[in-house]
Amino acid sequence: MRIVALLLLVALTGCGSARRNMEREAARSAKRLDREVAKARPARASNWGYFSGPVETRWENDGVTMVLLNELRYRDPYGEVWVAPAGSRVNGASVPRAFWSLIGAPFEGKYRNASVLHDVAYEEQTRSWQDADQMFYNAMRCSGVGAVTAKTMYYALRRHGRHWKHRQAFSVQSASDARSSAVIPEDVGEIRRWIQANDPNLDQIETRANESR
Repeated sequence: MRIVALLLLVALTGCGSARRNMEREAARSAKRLDREVAKARPARASNWGYFSGPVETRWENDGVTMVLLNELRYRDPYGEVWVAPAGSRVNGASVPRAFWSLIGAPFEGKYRNASVLHDVAYEEQTRSWQDADQMFYNAMRCSGVGAVTAKTMYYALRRHGRHWKHRQAFSVQSASDARSSAVIPEDVGEIRRWIQANDPNLDQIETRANESR
């Protein structure tokens, strides 16, 4: 009887060891998969996505607002689709005005499409402002805006953008909820020089923006 009990104990111990080995291997596999996904996401971002259709607009009488005459659609590098429907009213207000001097007003030059989509995303607030800001960066790069300028504009949004709680149905109401809009021209130049010298990634830009608040 004692021999049988010992054999059962050895068998059970072996099963437990095998189970622990399987659990450890599963954990290692999960970590490897996480690393592969983390590497693949920036790699996929290298193509910057693509737009569908040109921007056609009509100026309103106020001279600052435009109405989109056709739908503008953008598929970002991660497969997410961003749409500015026909009839959308945009004025570039989602981008801090002090930074317009970097590449002109929002509807001039290469970042017009990105600005239209960003205005609509900030108005609809159906996605987080963080996602909208990253879309703006990717859409700028897709349109041919250079890395330094696009990263400077991304910093501007992270530091001075009009932010909201995710899925909140209304815009920021109080000054305490909004980011400071007092942008000193010298600060813009300093940020641009820092980006030129260090070529930071978006996470590093976010960290600096948070530390500046």
